[in-house]
Amino acid sequence: MIRSFVLADFLTLGNGFCGAGSVLALMQYLIVGEDRWLILAMALLPIAGIFDFADGRVARWRRNSSTLGADLDSLADTLSFGLAPAALGFAIGLRGTLDVVILLYFVGCGISRLARFNATADALADDSGKVKYFEGTPIPTSVLIVFLIGTLHFLGHLTPHLWLGQWTIGGLVLHPLTLVYALSGSAMISTWHVPKL
Repeated sequence: MIRSFVLADFLTLGNGFCGAGSVLALMQYLIVGEDRWLILAMALLPIAGIFDFADGRVARWRRNSSTLGADLDSLADTLSFGLAPAALGFAIGLRGTLDVVILLYFVGCGISRLARFNATADALADDSGKVKYFEGTPIPTSVLIVFLIGTLHFLGHLTPHLWLGQWTIGGLVLHPLTLVYALSGSAMISTWHVPKL
C-alpha cells in the first residue's frame, strides 16, 4: 500500500501522527501531571495544521494525488482537529457530564463536516479542481480553541480553577469554557459559505 502513496499522502500522515501524538501526550499528562506533556500536546496541533495545509498544496503543485488521498486527509483531520482538541478539553478539566456531552457533539460535528465536504467537493470545485469555498467552517479552525487554551494555561487561568468557573444545571456540571466547543462545532455544520484561501 505504501508504494501507492504520493508525497502529499506522507504529509497527510504527518498530520495524523501529530493528532495521535497529541492524544497520547494528553494521556501522559493525566497520568503524571507534568505541564510539559500538556504543552507538547498543544504544540503538535498547529504542526498538524501545517501538514494539513501543505498536503493539498503539494498535491496541486505536483498534479498528482492518490486514490486514498481524500479519505486519508479526512481521517487525519478527524484525529488532529476533532478528537485531539476534545481530549485537550477533557485533560484540562472539562469533565462534567454536560462538558462531555458538548465535547462529543464537537467531535460529531467535525466528522459530519468532513463527510459533507467529501460528498460535495466535486460540485464545489472549479476547473482546476480547487474548491471555491467551504460550507461551514473547516475543521482545522479548531486550532483556535487550542490557542485559547494555551493562552489560558500560560496566564494561569486553568489551575487551580478553570477560567469562568462552573455551573450546575439540574445537578449536572458544565464549565462555560466548554461552550467554545459547542460554537466551533455548530459553525462547522452550518451552511455559511467560507471563502477558501
